Amino acid sequence: MKLFRHGIEGHENPGVVADDGSLRDLTGIVADIAGDALSDTSLAILRGLDRDALPIVPAETRIGACVGRVGKLVCVGLNYVAHAAEAQQAAPAEPLLFLKATTAICGPYDTVMLAKHARKVDWEVELGVVIGSVCRYVTEEDATNYIAGYCVVNDVSDRFYQLEGTGQWVKGKSNDSYAPVGPWLVTRDEVENPSGRSIWLDVDGHRYQNGNTADMVFNVPQLVSYISNLMTLMPGDIIATGTPSGVGIGQQPHPIYLHAGQVMTLGIDGLGQQSQRVVDWTQ
Repeated sequence: MKLFRHGIEGHENPGVVADDGSLRDLTGIVADIAGDALSDTSLAILRGLDRDALPIVPAETRIGACVGRVGKLVCVGLNYVAHAAEAQQAAPAEPLLFLKATTAICGPYDTVMLAKHARKVDWEVELGVVIGSVCRYVTEEDATNYIAGYCVVNDVSDRFYQLEGTGQWVKGKSNDSYAPVGPWLVTRDEVENPSGRSIWLDVDGHRYQNGNTADMVFNVPQLVSYISNLMTLMPGDIIATGTPSGVGIGQQPHPIYLHAGQVMTLGIDGLGQQSQRVVDWTQ
């Protein structure tokens, strides 16, 4: 089942993709694709609906982030073998974690607005794991049972503020619009194994990232278990599981960074595709 959210930013309504690919409205059936609606019980009810009988979402409607009221966006650094190599670092012995401000979350087709102080803004396509139930001290063997589903995340990053100043990576990761999420939350029953999936990103039609989730240093169950032993994961929390090689900072002979007017297109096999135009800060 593919769930999504549609409408004006900050006032999105829930939706589901019908078998014929049409977008259907879930308003009045569930309050949002968030919180308790992500439980196994709630998802089973939604799965049993006659989707063809639901109202069609107009084609021109904005698609928002596929999860609402996200409490935490937990990110994993250097979690692809090839990406660690291009960063000229050894693969980490344990997951490298940082948090990204939830105010960075936006829709999969929204514009990415370069921050007023932007310097070296980069792209990172990532597999997102959406938590469905309270997750605390879980084992790797049981971790999948706490997952509602999966989505595409673009971890837009300003490398200057991430790497060249003092403090934590969060400074280069958290500007508004630096975390497009969606278009779909694909429930775990449709994703038997999130490993072995192609994951890619283009800028202006040029393929920069062309990886596979099988290249992860730590797989999804390992990450969910590890993180749940450090913090309680709540329904709607998202884990961004790292990016493959091909990021801008790793380009040779010189790094390449985003500028206004460019378009990022990215996706993961079976989870959908995003596209964002990059614009200058205008506020």
